[in-house]
Amino acid sequence: MGDMDVASSVASDLTTAVTDFSVDAQTTDGATDLKETTWMNNHWTQDLGYYNSIPEVMSVVDIKASWTCGGGIETDPDTRFIIDGIRGINGDSFETILEDQERTKEIGGDSYAEIIRDGDGNLINLKPLDPGIMRHVANRKGILIRFEQVTKVKDKEIVNKLPLNKVFYMPRNRIADEIHGNTMITRLANIILARNEAMADIRQVYHRFVKPRWIIKLDTDDKTKIAAEKTKWDKANEAGENMYIPMGSVEVEQMAISPNSTLNPLTWIENQNTYFYESAQVPRIMVGGSGGFTDAAVKIAYVAFEQVIKKRQKIVEDQVGMQLGLDIKLTMPASLLNDVLSSAAKDGGVQNAIEPNDVTAEVEGKK
Repeated sequence: MGDMDVASSVASDLTTAVTDFSVDAQTTDGATDLKETTWMNNHWTQDLGYYNSIPEVMSVVDIKASWTCGGGIETDPDTRFIIDGIRGINGDSFETILEDQERTKEIGGDSYAEIIRDGDGNLINLKPLDPGIMRHVANRKGILIRFEQVTKVKDKEIVNKLPLNKVFYMPRNRIADEIHGNTMITRLANIILARNEAMADIRQVYHRFVKPRWIIKLDTDDKTKIAAEKTKWDKANEAGENMYIPMGSVEVEQMAISPNSTLNPLTWIENQNTYFYESAQVPRIMVGGSGGFTDAAVKIAYVAFEQVIKKRQKIVEDQVGMQLGLDIKLTMPASLLNDVLSSAAKDGGVQNAIEPNDVTAEVEGKK
């Protein structure tokens, strides 16, 4: 018999039972001491898979691209004549090509389009390129010197070198000395996976409510008879039919979980939804989610999103000017700024809470 003396008790040590959350240190993908440093987007197909498979990813990517480049272009008659002749791969317009570049940049971190000019140097077309086959090449000083289209035929690498002036290139959120942009999707992957795992779990739970599982106790241990009964019961259950059995030969019990014995995944899914849209910098109201929003909250969210779009539009306008030599102005969707200011002025306690400069992105030399 064991020693029951309380003096022999031992305390546990839980100091290492839970690992503190930490983030791995990282370095930038900048140039090295080599004559040429190269980089390729090896995660493009994975990022594209998230975009094509996850509805909320597609929604936030599309809404950003649409708001940035989908409102039209203001420009002078000469520039309009040039951009009206651009057809991309086939049947595109200059506006849809820019929207495609914004969408691609958001998905993979970088977007590319081949710049095609005539013999006199006039821009005649802009052809989108596949980010998955584009290699960046930088010199020892960290300056991009060219792009390379890389394809493989029977394990042989075929490289088409493209000078910088032949590629319209836009990176997303480039950091420090990196020679590439950064995708939005990688930073949202954990949220996406957590939400969809919870949705798969609750889908199974609801499925079991419609077609519950059963514990069927057979009055036999003969494997042949058990297999035969299994086939009959599974077939009847799948078809939603009744089973008629001799009394006492089978005992049936529904497999169930006691109420409130498990966590409610709906709250977790909703929290992940909110976190996702906050991280993607797109208010849910912009993609059609209106539940739980007051009129004032909607207006503030809309005005805040305006500032994100204005910044993105300024980047596109600058890149079009520097790389294509075209002076354009992207049209901003209708603003609610004046409405927000008017509403604030009517509230005597907060008439000075919002000033125009608080929510208007001002650009030097422009209004």
